[in-house]
Amino acid sequence: MKSIKAFMRKSNFFLTENTVLRYLNFSALYIAQGIPEGITFFAIPAWMAMNGKTPMEIGGFVAVIGIPWSFKILIAPLMDRYTFLSMGRKRPWVIFGQMGLILSFLSIAFVNDPLNNLTGIMISGFFISFFGAFQDVATDGMAIDVVPQQEQARANGIMWGSKTIGTALSLIIGTTLINTIGFSTAIASLSIAVGLIMLVPIFFRERPGEKLMPWTKGEVSPASKASQLESWKEMFKSLMKVVPLSSSIVMGIAIFIIGIMFGLMDTLLPVFTIQELGWTNTTYSEIYATSTIIGGFLGLFIGGALVDFFGKRRMASAYLIFLILTIGSFALLPKFWHNDLLIYLFILTYYIGYTFLCIATFAICMQLCWKTVAATHFTLFMALSNMGRAWGAGLLGPLKESMGWEQLYLWIAFLPLLMLILIQFINFIKHKKRIDGFIIAQENLEILKITLDK
Repeated sequence: MKSIKAFMRKSNFFLTENTVLRYLNFSALYIAQGIPEGITFFAIPAWMAMNGKTPMEIGGFVAVIGIPWSFKILIAPLMDRYTFLSMGRKRPWVIFGQMGLILSFLSIAFVNDPLNNLTGIMISGFFISFFGAFQDVATDGMAIDVVPQQEQARANGIMWGSKTIGTALSLIIGTTLINTIGFSTAIASLSIAVGLIMLVPIFFRERPGEKLMPWTKGEVSPASKASQLESWKEMFKSLMKVVPLSSSIVMGIAIFIIGIMFGLMDTLLPVFTIQELGWTNTTYSEIYATSTIIGGFLGLFIGGALVDFFGKRRMASAYLIFLILTIGSFALLPKFWHNDLLIYLFILTYYIGYTFLCIATFAICMQLCWKTVAATHFTLFMALSNMGRAWGAGLLGPLKESMGWEQLYLWIAFLPLLMLILIQFINFIKHKKRIDGFIIAQENLEILKITLDK
C-alpha cells in the first residue's frame, strides 16, 4: 500500500498537469454517464414492453425517470457554492455521484416482483437518473475547471463519443443479462461497472497538492481557492455578471433554436419511417443505434480534433451548413423516399452531423463560461437546449397537421440556418476581456478586505 501511495506522489496523476490523463478521466466518466441512460431509457422500457406492459405504464416509467434531468439547473449552483475544497472543486461531487449510482443500481435488487411492482422500479429508476444527472453536472463542471481552452473541443468529442458508446454497451449488455440471469440481478450487477469506473476520480486528483481522500495529507490549491465563492449572494452576483453578456445571450438563443431541431428530428424520424415508409420499429431501432454509434466513434476520434484545429465557431458553422444541405436536399427528393438505402444514408448522415455539431456547440458553451460559476452557467446552456428539444417534440403534431413531409423537412432545415446566423455575433475576445475584468475586480476586492482586516 505504501509503494502505491509513493508511486502516486511521484507520478503526474493530476488532471491539470496531464493531457492524456484528462482524456482518460473524462472518457471513463462519460461512459459511466451512458450506463444509466442506456438502462433506464432503453433497456427497461423494452423489457416492460416484452412482458406485455401497456404504453401508459411504460410512458409513466419514462416520465418519472426523466424528471431528475430537469433538476440539473438546481444541482449546479449547489456544486458551485459548496465543496470539500482540499480534494478539488468538483472531484468530491463526482465521487459522491458515482457512489449514488452504485447504491441506486443495487436498490433494484430489493424490489420484489419488479414486473408487477412498477412503483418500486420507478423509485429505483428515479434515483438512478438522479445520480446520473448529478454526475453529469459535476463532470461538466470539472471539465471546464481543468481542461485548457485549446483542448475543450477535443475533450468534448471524447466525452460525447464515450457517452454514446456507454449508452449502447449498457443497452446491449443490460438486455442480454436481463434475458439470461433475470431483471433484478442484471440491473444490480451493473453497479460493478460503475464501481470500477469510480476508481478513476478516486485516484486522479484535479491539482497538485490536493488530498486524495479526506483522511490523507494535502491542502487547498491556490487556483481552486481563488475560483471558489464563499456565499450564495456572491455566487448569484457573479452569475448575473456573465449571463447578461451579449455572447452568452446570443449562444443561449442559438442553442435553444438548435434544440428545437433536435427535438423535432428525434420525434419525427420514427413516425416518418414507420407510418409513412412502412418500416417496423425493430428496423428503425437498428438503424438508429447503428447511426448513433458510428457518429459517436467518429466524434470520439476526429470530431473534437477538427474543432480544435480549425476553431469552434468555424467548425460549428461548417456542421450547420452540412445539416442545412442534408435536411434540405432530402426534402427535395420525395420520389426516392421509398429507397431504403437513401433513408439509411440520410439517417446516418444526419446523426453524424448531429454528433459533430453537439461537440462544437458544447465547446463554445464551455469557452463562454466563467470558471467561478462554471457548473451553473454551463448547465443553464444545457437547460435551454433541453427546453428547445421539448418544444421541438411538441411542435411536430401541429406542424404536421398544417404541412406535408416535404414542407416540414424544409421548415426544419431553416432552424440550423438561424443558428448559423446567430453564432457569427459571438465575440470570444470581447467576452474573455469582460470576464478577465471581473476576475481583476474580484482580486482587488480580496486585497482590500485583507488590508482593512489588518
